[in-house]
Amino acid sequence: MRITPAGVEVKGWGWRHTTRKDFALRDINLTIQPGEHVLLLGASGAGKSTFMAGLAGVLGGSDEGEQEGSLTIDGVEAGVARGKAGLVLQDPDSQIILERVGDDAAFGCENLDVPRDETWRRVRESLDLVGLKDIDLDRSTRHLSGGQRQRLALAGVLAMQPGLLLLDEPTANLDPEGVAEVHDAVRHVLDATGQTMVVVEHHIDVWMDLIDRVVVIGHPDPDSHVGGVIADGTPEQVFGEYGDLLAQGGAWVPGRPIPDRGPGRHGDVRLASFDETGDAPVPGGGRSAAADADGPKTDDAPVLVTEDLSFGRGSALGSHINLEFFAGEVTALMGPNGAGKSTLALTLAGLLKPLTGHVRIRGDIAAGARGDEPYAWRSRELLGRIGMVFQEPEHQFAAPIVRDEVAIGPKSRGASQEEAYAIADRMLERMNLSRFAPANPYTLSGGEKRRLSVASMLAGAPRILVMDEPTFGQDYATWREMVDLIAAVRDQGSAVIVVTHDEPLVRALHARRIMFDFAKGETSR
Repeated sequence: MRITPAGVEVKGWGWRHTTRKDFALRDINLTIQPGEHVLLLGASGAGKSTFMAGLAGVLGGSDEGEQEGSLTIDGVEAGVARGKAGLVLQDPDSQIILERVGDDAAFGCENLDVPRDETWRRVRESLDLVGLKDIDLDRSTRHLSGGQRQRLALAGVLAMQPGLLLLDEPTANLDPEGVAEVHDAVRHVLDATGQTMVVVEHHIDVWMDLIDRVVVIGHPDPDSHVGGVIADGTPEQVFGEYGDLLAQGGAWVPGRPIPDRGPGRHGDVRLASFDETGDAPVPGGGRSAAADADGPKTDDAPVLVTEDLSFGRGSALGSHINLEFFAGEVTALMGPNGAGKSTLALTLAGLLKPLTGHVRIRGDIAAGARGDEPYAWRSRELLGRIGMVFQEPEHQFAAPIVRDEVAIGPKSRGASQEEAYAIADRMLERMNLSRFAPANPYTLSGGEKRRLSVASMLAGAPRILVMDEPTFGQDYATWREMVDLIAAVRDQGSAVIVVTHDEPLVRALHARRIMFDFAKGETSR
């Protein structure tokens, strides 16, 4: 494949989104030589994805934001440098546009007016480079695994033959097998093309063998307006000289210890008590989760069970599932992409109807609701009993303002406006989101949206909390905060069910593991 590596020149560059008072990032000065492989680091919300979007030329014009300085690729402004940069995002599904594999890989070339014969030559060559040589061009993109979809997105970018390859957390949503597939595909691409690469990734160890330079950007200070590049050098230089500073700022510095949050007292969080005496009634009887802060529940009876459950959307993804979930315990649902874990989570949370069989809630929690099967409950009956953190945070946002979003749960459960906002403010502070309280939730970064979705659900103090990939897109600091919050929910008596590929999260919380591969008819503990 004939690709000429591109050079990047950034001078005093910054960007402010139209809906924000402050700049997302500012005063970026950086030169990237053709053929360099750069790891871009920074705390969650530091503007990494905004910078990548700027390099890709997809930020839009003055109606979408305000730009400072200049950002050029091979001397051409990034916004008009068509085809010089190709961006691969963290969510494979957000990049799949067309139904057939071949058509999807050809989409970028067609938009660049590449002749038909040349387009299909490039498509086949790109699919070969990313390890999809033997895949049928007519195959449905819906039938690909997560790793295959991400490699297809990479192939579509490569087919445009950009000199600059941009990877924005390309493995964040993948299982370990998918991570290895994408890493190996990128390594093969770089060996074959010599492209310039910039990769954003919180989990640094995935890319250490492919990078030769580390650049760290910082939050712009609202008062001094100073942000910019705070570290730049080889991995050995940056991690050796700035390791402590990077760890404090949230980076996953190689070799740093993972916290241990086994069962115990992590209940100082004060999640969502409406009554400082802890006597506020909640659905399902008993007291709020925050009021049960004397330690984990010791009830022998499970709070949620499945009985010969078959679940799916139309056709069954899993059948004859019999599981038990207990108060004061974290259970991790694990397995490969496409195994059906997210669909099972929605079924457990009462948001999808079982195809056959049952999901039942313990009697004391279900008291006052319509029976003991959550799918039959009204939405208000779910409040305080079961909370669901969706894989896509945007799917649960219901308010136009961040602070109001977090206050919805407490208000719905009877808190006064003053009490609800006090709870919301505490949760936003814990999630490092206080500065976004007046912002629109949809303007937050991916990692910030995830933290907001968790904050809004925890504010309702559910007895059973189902979380789908709660830690994706988090830096080390916010990841640790998330771990502490989940531990607090567990220790205050709630049952926590987590869909995750995050092995450090499972270890930190001493979670019970349930491994799924429904495609093979397997379930193991």
